[in-house]
Amino acid sequence: MCYTLARAACPVALWVGDLAAAERYVSMLLDDSAKLAMAVWQAEGRCFKGMLLIKSGGDNTGLRLLRTALDELRETGSVLSESAFLCALAEGLAGTGQVAEGLAAIEEALERSERSEGRWCIAELLRVKGELILLENSDEAVGAAGDHFRQALDWARRQGALSWELRAATSLARMWRDQGRGKDARELLAPVFGRFTEGFDTADLKEAKALLGSLH
Repeated sequence: MCYTLARAACPVALWVGDLAAAERYVSMLLDDSAKLAMAVWQAEGRCFKGMLLIKSGGDNTGLRLLRTALDELRETGSVLSESAFLCALAEGLAGTGQVAEGLAAIEEALERSERSEGRWCIAELLRVKGELILLENSDEAVGAAGDHFRQALDWARRQGALSWELRAATSLARMWRDQGRGKDARELLAPVFGRFTEGFDTADLKEAKALLGSLH
């Protein structure tokens, strides 16, 4: 039960933006792991709780919990989800204006992903790094961010990870739209969006649809 909650129910609910389901699954994971005194699942449950708080608007509380829970997870020796949790930490830090700290967290996530060859979420790590680079507002930011978005797209396509591909295409298309390249943005995003046959009430597909509606 803990394995199913930690590897599927909790992360999927958070990624698709179903916070009510995420709250229910995170509570189940924390309760079950506490009853069984399973340190790994307890630490992962607290990481998910931190992510949930960040997404629910409790950024600072969520960040503190996620940092603490990540330390607890490292003490157990479990590394399978560490990069994904570091990615969530990076986004949370950036959301509170701590862009440099967020970039440091995403760099650590990429390094750990490469070192362990745990590249299942590398497309998302590269995309998030691109988004954080854009927030720096430097002269080189747009070019560097675009490189990361394209790398994210390449990884997602090679892995057949359509949801990661949609996120990367959305990020790159949004950047192109802001540069006045609406036609290029639509030509990139529309085919990816068009490959979906379900899930249209999820956060990523709603965002992609809204972006397509703004492209002329």
